[in-house]
Amino acid sequence: MDRHFTLLVGSVLGASEYVADAIAETLRARGYKATILTQPDIADIDEDSTWFICTSTHGAGELPDNIKPFAAQLEGEDLSDIEFFVVGLGDSSYDTYCYGAIAMETLLTKGGAKLMAEPLHIDVLHHPIPEDRAVEWLEPILDTLD
Repeated sequence: MDRHFTLLVGSVLGASEYVADAIAETLRARGYKATILTQPDIADIDEDSTWFICTSTHGAGELPDNIKPFAAQLEGEDLSDIEFFVVGLGDSSYDTYCYGAIAMETLLTKGGAKLMAEPLHIDVLHHPIPEDRAVEWLEPILDTLD
């Protein structure tokens, strides 16, 4: 039970932060350690932690400004020791739906990181309280880790 999760948040309007808070609360309730970074920097991440990317998409499919420097740090890095999960928030009425989450997943897998579960892409048109959808998705995954 000493698994540590680091939630790396990309957010413009705050919805991704709410989702990260709900995920962290769920993880802590299961006895895990969870740290949330809203200005992620590779130097601040516990090297033994499992990463949880939680990001929205901004503008024309861009990453939110607060996570762009972190994404740049990952370019060309060997990430083969990293295990990660991805939760993306988006609006399916845009053709760039969840592009921020897709970009982070691509960057991590290109560096050799291991995706631990199918990514969750939350459509805010169908899930007005995205944190509820995230917890619903996470619970059965945690059952496999316990």
